[in-house]
Amino acid sequence: MGLIQIGRHDKDGELDIITTSLEKVVNWARKGSLWPMTFGLACCAIEMIAAVSSRYDMDRYGAGVFRASPRQSDLMIVAGTVCRRMAPVIRKIYDQMPEPKYVIAMGSCATSGNIYDSYSVVQGVDRFVPVDIYVPGCPPTPEALFDGILKLQERIMQKRVFVKQPEQVRV
Repeated sequence: MGLIQIGRHDKDGELDIITTSLEKVVNWARKGSLWPMTFGLACCAIEMIAAVSSRYDMDRYGAGVFRASPRQSDLMIVAGTVCRRMAPVIRKIYDQMPEPKYVIAMGSCATSGNIYDSYSVVQGVDRFVPVDIYVPGCPPTPEALFDGILKLQERIMQKRVFVKQPEQVRV
């Protein structure tokens, strides 16, 4: 447990002290600074773009700074229909993202292929990248995307940051 001192808030001049763990502070910082890598492929991308507009303001959830480079992103939002030719590209971009990385599948097409049961459409983005949160809808509203981001933030707060490695015995 670490101690964090937060300035003088009371009129009596005493310092306020909050006790927390380093793991909770790291998770709190991670959940409040998600940098999405946009991967808009179809009509769901319009709703994702609308979520960043001033009307909905996705930045209030700490996820409003969209990045164009996978090396600067920790969240991939796959929005729309994924064709078989696009799947290796999405996987390559996912592999270039630094750890920890998260994926949100936005819309019916990204989650299950929707009505497009054909050879050219992937029946769910989870067939080639691990998906953390599924956002249903055709297309899902910006509020549904916000719900997915809030659920992802709850998962981030539950993650273990520092895992003790077992000691190796030398023979």
